[in-house]
Amino acid sequence: MVIWLMRTTLDIPDIKYRQLKIRAAEEGTSIRQIVLRSIDKELDDAVPMPVKRLAHPILKSRAPGSIRLTNDQIYDIIGFP
Repeated sequence: MVIWLMRTTLDIPDIKYRQLKIRAAEEGTSIRQIVLRSIDKELDDAVPMPVKRLAHPILKSRAPGSIRLTNDQIYDIIGFP
């Protein structure tokens, strides 16, 4: 398995960098490992977007089952981009 690494630059305030450096020394690890662990936690804790439930009937009609719409009207109602 090939793992590609992306190198990037972060601007970290001095006080936060010093705190990271102290934490890394206390844990016997590197700042890189702490940052990667934080990224993993953030990605794992991400809350999925809630699914929007539709109320039925979506379109009200005087005669259910016989509504006549063009594709353009359907797209306007559904809200396609």
